[in-house]
Amino acid sequence: MFLILFGGSSMYRMRSVPAKSPPTSPVVTTQLEALGRRIRSRREQQKVSATDAAEAAGMSRVTLHRVERGEPSVTMGAYLSAMSALGLHFDVREPDSRRASALPKVVRLEDYPALKQLAWQLQGVGEITPRQALDLYERNWRHVDREHLTLRERWLIQALVDELGGGWLLV
Repeated sequence: MFLILFGGSSMYRMRSVPAKSPPTSPVVTTQLEALGRRIRSRREQQKVSATDAAEAAGMSRVTLHRVERGEPSVTMGAYLSAMSALGLHFDVREPDSRRASALPKVVRLEDYPALKQLAWQLQGVGEITPRQALDLYERNWRHVDREHLTLRERWLIQALVDELGGGWLLV
C-alpha cells in the first residue's frame, strides 16, 4: 500500500492506494485460483464462516476473500495463514521430469462405478476432466462406499489426489 500526499491550501491529505498485482503468467494465475478454491472449499466443508476463519488466520475477512479468489497481490504469508487455520498443509515439490502424468486426459465415467454414481446429475455426459472428477469425489465423499471401490478406481483417486490435490483429499 502506498500513501500519496496531496498538497492543498495549507494541509496535506493522505489517500491509500491498493497494491497492484505483480505480473503473473496464465499458469500462475490458474494455480493461485485453484489454491484459493481449495482453501474456500475446505472452509465450507468444515462449516466455518469467513469471519471466523479470517480471525483464526489473523487477517481481515476481506483479505480472506481475496485469498479464496486467488488474487496475486495477496502475500504468500496470508495464503499460508489461511491454510494453516483450516488445517491444510503447503508443500513445494521439485518437478519430476522422468515421471509422466499418471492421470488420463479425460475420465470415462463407465470405467469408475462409484464416480459414475456421484455424477448422476450429469445427464448425457460420458467423460469428464480429472479436475471435475476430483471435485466430485471431494464434494460427495460421504456417499462413496469405500469398501467396494475397484482397484482401478482407488488408483484413480490416489492419482487425482497426488497430482491435483497436493496430496490431500479434502473431505
